[in-house]
Amino acid sequence: MPTGVKSRAMKLLTTALGAAMLAALAGCGGDDPAQSGGIRPVEPPPIVPEQPVIVPPVDPAQPPVPPPLTAIEEIGKYRQHCADAPPDSPQAGTVDDEKRFLRAWLGESYLWYRELPALDLAAYATAVSYFDAMKTPLTTASGKPKDQYHFSYTEARWAELSRGGQTGYGLTWLRSTADGVRDWRIAAVEPGSPAALAGLRRGDRLLTVDGIDFAGATDAASIAALNAALSPATAGASHQLTVRRADGDTVEARLTAVKLAIAPVQNTTVLQSATGPVGYLTFGAHVAGAEAPLTAAFASLRDAGVKDLVLDLRYNGGGLLSIASKVAYMIAGPQAAGKTFEHTLANDKTKPNQPILFPASAQLPYLGLRRVYVLAGPGTCSASESIVNGLRGADVDVHLVGGQTCGKPYAFIPATNCGRTYFAIQYQGVNHKGFGDYADGFAPTCAAADDLRHPLGSLDETLLRTALQLRADGTCPVSAAARAGARAPQLVPVREPASEIAIDDRP
Repeated sequence: MPTGVKSRAMKLLTTALGAAMLAALAGCGGDDPAQSGGIRPVEPPPIVPEQPVIVPPVDPAQPPVPPPLTAIEEIGKYRQHCADAPPDSPQAGTVDDEKRFLRAWLGESYLWYRELPALDLAAYATAVSYFDAMKTPLTTASGKPKDQYHFSYTEARWAELSRGGQTGYGLTWLRSTADGVRDWRIAAVEPGSPAALAGLRRGDRLLTVDGIDFAGATDAASIAALNAALSPATAGASHQLTVRRADGDTVEARLTAVKLAIAPVQNTTVLQSATGPVGYLTFGAHVAGAEAPLTAAFASLRDAGVKDLVLDLRYNGGGLLSIASKVAYMIAGPQAAGKTFEHTLANDKTKPNQPILFPASAQLPYLGLRRVYVLAGPGTCSASESIVNGLRGADVDVHLVGGQTCGKPYAFIPATNCGRTYFAIQYQGVNHKGFGDYADGFAPTCAAADDLRHPLGSLDETLLRTALQLRADGTCPVSAAARAGARAPQLVPVREPASEIAIDDRP
């Protein structure tokens, strides 16, 4: 019998047997179904009376406890509730209120908010000390702190830095990264500054400050005096510096601090080569005031018909991503239009941002290059690295000449509260291809040590000369000594933490 037919037959047989059994049971005598083999009737469940719900009386002396505030509500409640505000002011608050604001703000926006430590508010005397400790304690695979970019400024100081200004002598210093070595050299001198007028120049090594041995001083009083002289707080402060030249000569200079606006774009030059003109410029900082001089510099290079560009970013620590995206567009031109320059990825609590696109604009001149040569090193950070990464995402061939960049694929939106501006990592940037994994920096195409013997922009300066040779025949013509210098303890810029960040400054 086929399987389907057999199953149906079995089902019918079972039904017939069931009917016969019920008929037999119905025909049996006796009143007790159990004794006759019958089925007991189903008894309904007992009816249980509904129990009344007893509500405890409300004690008018003890009002109900409100639910805990959300992080967003805490941010709104404690923002600008300041310990130093007048007691009768709407901003009157406590130091703990300032800490609560920071705890809520970090808990909501910090990129690694799940790794924040649970800190006791009472253990920290100030909001700043609490903030400094309120970051991930984890380390990278190499043992470095995972978060190296957590800092704050007074609101006034941040406003000054945002304008690209400083109080000082017009010097950019480099310091040695070798353990236990205090070695500072001059990297650049601002034209027209007190340092320039005193005859100081690139490559000079600092020996003494007001007679204090710079390399050897160890007592607290001497260290405090050195810091006060090298980072003057007010204009008018005057100090004596002694430096040694590469040729062994010593030079003494008395410098008086002034308020300076450092020019972010310098040394724009057209260099002639056998295969056409090559543009060069030094770009020092992604500040708001850089847009106009950058636009003028690229317009002049476009009008000169340059075939390639050497962009000197070796001391550029970063700044505004809006400026970085414009630099990248002025290099690449319409070939990058509509592509992502950088997409800043936030934590899973934050609404995703729209990508920052290459800002195609009729107001921006462009060179339309398929390749670019970037002079770089450990002072090339953050928004400067975004230029490299953004261009590579748009298929522009970026050749790095010099040293490994510093490795900061992160961005911030600063938060100001009670007269202080706080910076905490909130975003990791990726390019049009989704790449943003460069926490260890970008490796150079051609490694060479920074050359302090020659001015920036000089054809004799090692990094520029190397870039031009790389462009000419594709070789990396660096001497063994220069390659060894690139592997030795490096010289890195001495500068403010805010000079080494990328800021997403979109409204």
